[in-house]
Amino acid sequence: MAEKAKFADYLELTKPRLSLLSVLTALVGYAVERPSAGAIGLGWMALGTCLAAGGVAALNQWLEHETDGRMKRTSDRPIPAGRVATGSAFVLGSGMCILALMLIFAEVNGMAALFALLTVVAYLGWYTPAKRTSRWSTEIGAVAGALPPLIGNAAATDSVTPLGWILFGVLFFWQIPHFMAVAWTYRRDYAAVRFPMLPVRDESGTWVARWALVTTVLLVIVSLLPMAFKMDTWWYGGAAVAFGGWMLWQAIVFLQPKRRDGAARQLFLASIAYLPLTLGALVADRIIHF
Repeated sequence: MAEKAKFADYLELTKPRLSLLSVLTALVGYAVERPSAGAIGLGWMALGTCLAAGGVAALNQWLEHETDGRMKRTSDRPIPAGRVATGSAFVLGSGMCILALMLIFAEVNGMAALFALLTVVAYLGWYTPAKRTSRWSTEIGAVAGALPPLIGNAAATDSVTPLGWILFGVLFFWQIPHFMAVAWTYRRDYAAVRFPMLPVRDESGTWVARWALVTTVLLVIVSLLPMAFKMDTWWYGGAAVAFGGWMLWQAIVFLQPKRRDGAARQLFLASIAYLPLTLGALVADRIIHF
């Protein structure tokens, strides 16, 4: 029986840092356009995305509490640690997701609500079960993780613009080297619960590092599309080249077998810094020059 849960336990269940990333990328999708929804629409979109992201996180932990309990890095999460009951987690998560969809549909627009729904379905209905069965679970999860910018983009324009799809591509390709680095670091935990992801199947790490490098190259290419199509200026292009080159170098170092464990952490840290720096430069350039 779970002990009486505290507010902090329920907050932890919503993974606030990961949820914040979803909200921030949705805000980027909104800010790069000339929004018609105004400040009120922006507020409703941000609140709805926050609720959806937190609800998905809670439901994901509800679905995975058994495997979480068998991995060292997740065993202290609220459900496996016995601080939150499974039923409470389900009620919290499903309630947040339903409320999020209702708010976005009623107060923003149907297109934004559709992408919010797709985010929930892709993460819980596709990515979560794929972690147990598919080598491609990371890539499947990257689809779900790349959808929040489209929520913001649709909220701003009641459609999805080419720049919105470019943001989707940036988020998609960014997640793969980011999570390859994470999964390589914690590969023994994932192996213990028999998740068939690439870092578990590839014991040498050779293909893990190669795939991280390939997707980093694709990330840099996609990040330069706004400049190539004159959606941004050379100011943003220079920033994208600099930040992308830094992350690319970390991915190259990750290729070296003798340095792989340490390089995985450096690639992870570089990816953490890369995203806000690059997206921040994109938004700033759009605001100043367009």
